[in-house]
Amino acid sequence: MNLKKGDKVIIIAGADKGKQGTISKVLNKSERVVLDGEGLGKVKKHLKPSQANPDGGIVELDRPIHVSNVMIVDPKTKKPSRIGYKTITKKVKKQEVQEVVRFAKKSGEIIE
Repeated sequence: MNLKKGDKVIIIAGADKGKQGTISKVLNKSERVVLDGEGLGKVKKHLKPSQANPDGGIVELDRPIHVSNVMIVDPKTKKPSRIGYKTITKKVKKQEVQEVVRFAKKSGEIIE
């Protein structure tokens, strides 16, 4: 999976299309992500009264969104972009070290 916790993403499909948020949880097995943000991926659930919740009522819950419905926000252009990988050689203490980094394909900017 190309997305990681803390990435800023934009929703490209569904009822919340066009809204932005940050990833708070990544579910690798089901290929879904949970987003932080006002009203992002929230679902209203009706609860019956129980010992834990004696009043019952309507509660908003965070629901995971499939990764195909979100794209990472390009740090330079602030628009949705795909993710690519490239290796960069760095000199650390007179030694060359290769590091694999993610970059936005739209602008070529490295994603931290």
